[in-house]
Amino acid sequence: MHHRTVEELMTRDVVRARRDMPFKEIVKLLADNDVTAVPVVDELDRPVGVVSEADLLRKSSAQTDPSGLTPVPHLEAWERAKAEGARAEELMSAPAVCARPEWTVVEAARLMAVQNVKRLPVVDETDRLQGIVSRGDLLRIFLRRDDAIRDEITGDLLRGTLGPVVSDVTVEVREGHVSLGGSVKVRSLIPVIERLCRSVDGVVSVAEHIAHRPDDSQNSAKDS
Repeated sequence: MHHRTVEELMTRDVVRARRDMPFKEIVKLLADNDVTAVPVVDELDRPVGVVSEADLLRKSSAQTDPSGLTPVPHLEAWERAKAEGARAEELMSAPAVCARPEWTVVEAARLMAVQNVKRLPVVDETDRLQGIVSRGDLLRIFLRRDDAIRDEITGDLLRGTLGPVVSDVTVEVREGHVSLGGSVKVRSLIPVIERLCRSVDGVVSVAEHIAHRPDDSQNSAKDS
């Protein structure tokens, strides 16, 4: 099976900010390029952080409401420092949480979840910026056509990996939902087939209705 990599999904033409870029220029950079965040890079084009709309909005939220109706929120010291920041390196979230081009969608998605970030700068072996991948980019695997998913399951997975022992297994795919039918001679193959199907890029769910002969593991125990 071919799992889509970060390199295949990432945006290569990355909008970036230098560490000394002023606040207003960052706002303009985001607006002009219709993005919500940009990596901040050093002189060698290595990401040192990410500055987002949320980082920039701290400056507005820390201001006193002219009407006096809304109290100024309590800010931790680091939040206050960001609210008072004037350059990218003072405003950014750091350090940058980065991915590598060869990572799978699963690896990138897990890192995003653990670090609670919406995007990952992608760096090479020298830590230089190569691209950026977002949650939306990772979700693109679920736009795969049903027939492409079915072909991968029946060809690469069933025939290519498991061979003749699963020749009677049938596969239907609708909107990413896989339905397995047919039969196998060995019951213990069923969870293996199901697990492999779930690992195919673009699969939303797997429903298994595969028939089998009496439990082969019990017969083996009796024979011994």
